[in-house]
Amino acid sequence: MFGRKSTFVSAPRRRGPRDGFSETVVQVVDSVGPAVIGVRRTSRARELYDGAGSGVIISPDGYALTNNHVVRGAGRVEGVLHDGSVVGAEIVGADPDTDLALLRLDGRGHSAAGLGDSDDLQVGELSIAIGNPLGLQATVTVGVISALRRTLRGESGRLIEDVIQTDAALNPGNSGGALVDSHGGVIGVNTAIIGGAQGLCFAVPINTAKRIIPELMRDGRVARGWFGIAGQTQDLSRALVRRLDLSAESGVLVVAVSNGGPADQAGLRVGDVVLKLDGEKTVSVDDIHKLLTRERIGKRVTLEILRDGLLVRLGLEVKQRPELRHSA
Repeated sequence: MFGRKSTFVSAPRRRGPRDGFSETVVQVVDSVGPAVIGVRRTSRARELYDGAGSGVIISPDGYALTNNHVVRGAGRVEGVLHDGSVVGAEIVGADPDTDLALLRLDGRGHSAAGLGDSDDLQVGELSIAIGNPLGLQATVTVGVISALRRTLRGESGRLIEDVIQTDAALNPGNSGGALVDSHGGVIGVNTAIIGGAQGLCFAVPINTAKRIIPELMRDGRVARGWFGIAGQTQDLSRALVRRLDLSAESGVLVVAVSNGGPADQAGLRVGDVVLKLDGEKTVSVDDIHKLLTRERIGKRVTLEILRDGLLVRLGLEVKQRPELRHSA
């Protein structure tokens, strides 16, 4: 056996360009890959590395997007560039409600990725994920857009809207990396996987990032409205809905009111059920969160509530949310 001359079958020599699919992926990786970074962090308590993720540079002067959960509570943050060099990074701002954070890397002249349009996506489109799973820098996986307009519960308890679902494989460390379309535009920031599932991965849409980046640059946070209640979705009986001619079969039951907050000052009580805010139905706590935008801060709104079986209207001035809360 060992004395015989082995004969190996050679594959046909490539005599032409790559196939279209491979060519597209290669071009995208060549274009966007240099803008994808590793993100390393140390704890505040000890100067030891205790976490890593990914990020994507969006401007030559070093602004980069990543996930909030990648840098939350960090003592020091560093960026590992495409060539392996390490630069210091500052956390410019963070938004737990969308799980996004904005970094500023030291230095200038960085490779930057172009931002696409996540509102223009279609299910079935090619999607390419670039990141640093398990510390393996510049890893590329390919899939399709599996679904659009999913919702994902953020760290603050609020829903992240219009989340992109893809089957491009993601692993721990991919968080904060780029999800890219076939034209090389960043369409999402990879953020979550479902443990134990196959091909269920999610990205925060880039258009969400575009909306909050100016606020993160200016204020370091995203301002949202607040009126100081804790609530839960409450189903209403059909008899009550018919008797009061209500347009929805659920509302938000007030289970706590913050002392001195806008709701307290307006006379809202524990046990009230909020049915509408400025005429918009509030069938769940998430509906209230959606309506408490920056534009409503400082403005007076009208709440339609159910109290002791009767419809009551209250006026309330929306305030800026003072800190991260799990309440409306």
